[in-house]
Amino acid sequence: MTTSKVTYQGDLRTTAIHLQSNNEIITDAPTDNQGKGEAFSPTDLLATSLASCMLTIIGIKARDMDIDLVGTTAEVTKVMAADPRRVSEIHIIVTFNKELDDRTQTIFYNTALTCPVANSIHPDITQNLTFRIARGL
Repeated sequence: MTTSKVTYQGDLRTTAIHLQSNNEIITDAPTDNQGKGEAFSPTDLLATSLASCMLTIIGIKARDMDIDLVGTTAEVTKVMAADPRRVSEIHIIVTFNKELDDRTQTIFYNTALTCPVANSIHPDITQNLTFRIARGL
C-alpha cells in the first residue's frame, strides 16, 4: 500500500499527502539552500521524525508501565555538513513532564534508541539523546 504522494509545487516547495489520513505536510528548501524556509525542510523532517519516533516508542513503553507521559516534549537540533550536503548530527533533548526514577529513565532511554527511525538512519549520522526531568511539579 502506498504511504504518501509528494507533489512538487514549484519554488522549491512540495506538498506531501498521507494517503491513509489525507493529512498534508508542506516542505520548503531552507534559506541556506536557496529556499524560503517557510516550512519544514526535508532534512528537518528527517530529524523531527527521529524525535517523534522516540517519543512514540517511549509512549508505548510508558503505557505498558502505566505511566502517563502526556506533555513530554522533545527539542530537535539538526546539524548539517557539506561535501556532500547532508545531515551529520541530530541532537534531541527529551523533557519529561514528571519525576522519573533512574531505573525508569534507563528503560526509556534504551527504548528510544531502538525506535525504527533510529535504526534506519545511516550510522554516520550522530544521534545524541539527552533526557531532562521536569522538577518541582
